Amino acid sequence: MVGERRPVVLRNGTVLTMDGQKRILTDHDVLVVGDRIAAIGPRLEVPPGTEEVDATGGIVLPGMIDTHRHLWQTAMRGYGADWTLTQYFVWYYLEWGKVFRPEDVYAGNILGAAEALDAGVTTTVDWSHGLQTTDHADAAVDALQQVPGRFVLAYGNIQDSPANWTAKPEFRDFVNRRITNDDMLGFQLAFDVTGDPAFPEKPAFEVARELGVPVTTHAGVWGATNDDGIRLMHDNGFMTPQSIYVHAATLSADSYHRIAATGGSISVSTESEQSAGQGYPPTWAIRAHGIPVSLSMDTSVWWSGDLFSAMRSTLGADRAREHMAAHAKNETVTHSSLRAEHVVEWATMGGAKALGRDDLGSIETGKKADIVLLRNDNSPAMFPVLNPYGHVAFQAQRSDVDTVIVDGRIVKRDHRLIGVDLKAIRAAVEQTVEHLRAQLGEEAWEKGMNPDIPTAKVLDNPYTYTEYRGDTRTSV
Repeated sequence: MVGERRPVVLRNGTVLTMDGQKRILTDHDVLVVGDRIAAIGPRLEVPPGTEEVDATGGIVLPGMIDTHRHLWQTAMRGYGADWTLTQYFVWYYLEWGKVFRPEDVYAGNILGAAEALDAGVTTTVDWSHGLQTTDHADAAVDALQQVPGRFVLAYGNIQDSPANWTAKPEFRDFVNRRITNDDMLGFQLAFDVTGDPAFPEKPAFEVARELGVPVTTHAGVWGATNDDGIRLMHDNGFMTPQSIYVHAATLSADSYHRIAATGGSISVSTESEQSAGQGYPPTWAIRAHGIPVSLSMDTSVWWSGDLFSAMRSTLGADRAREHMAAHAKNETVTHSSLRAEHVVEWATMGGAKALGRDDLGSIETGKKADIVLLRNDNSPAMFPVLNPYGHVAFQAQRSDVDTVIVDGRIVKRDHRLIGVDLKAIRAAVEQTVEHLRAQLGEEAWEKGMNPDIPTAKVLDNPYTYTEYRGDTRTSV
């Protein structure tokens, strides 16, 4: 079990500090005392009783940070592998999302939280838009607090309008009961802006302002959210440095300028954008406008739940577009603009900056001790380590995560999670799957994995509390 902190030293590793100086420290130690990084250097002297972790041949990097993951959907891992975004909307928003009970949110959250931690993601934003009631919200938090990682609950409810659910007394009661400035549990509001000129989301923004918490929003999603929503946020003064815009894949230069001018950041979910159809992964445009970037995995209903995949796919998508744009002009790209070090930075410091956590995201003396050791002596892919950034981005994977430290405590050692009861998690997930199959029936369950598009009432935009339709929205 995860117990009291004791000093820990990682010995003789290749340390990626991610401190803005691009320092790669070979054969260095990292000493952790309490919840902080106490020292970095070769052959450090350590306090008596310090636990020693051999990092020889391994890569030591800051804990990775995922700024957008729908943990409540993890119990349906892989179910929607062949979905489009429309099919996802229909299944969760219009048809079956409402049959999820609090215990189903709990099962998805605890599985997803454990999965993230196992892959070296020490901080995860739980974009929790399945909170139909505060009982569901309590279950979500209960699950997160069972896993020894760092989490941010981004509270949302796809079955109701943001103005309505944020105004309910029970929502305020939940915030007062469960959001207690715990360093291990942050809080955001999660909802989208349709672009309706009436701006029905305005009261929810005002609640966020009153509570002093950020809003995270799916922006620039083909058919659902677009430049109209960004303009409404901007004109009403709700774009702040704490705002996180997820995907941002179909926005115009005008919207990017507004985001840049107000200091917000964009969470790119490349596997999602490539496959589901939100728009082409926009890292090329984001970089052109100087907007801070973080990475995210979106949902395990489709994709992998680790940031190695995010880094790899993001490099591939950005470079593919660069090559195709050059080829269209009969030119050749001779030097890659996006480098491996950039996506490693986005997976670490990028997430810390998006969350306003200047004590996370890098390995520096005095910062919080959220640290990952990549080392796997049984893998022929883990040696030689010649280009550490390239190794993290293209060679390493979740099975190479040897040790994870969160808040100064070892929570994974020798490739095994500590203090996480996978047997109990499996039992909870099996009960959720059984419940969902019973609710759907076997025919609908099987069809859901390869669904036909219904002939009636298909909404690209799932937010049915408004009749507004922009240029890219269907009218059937």
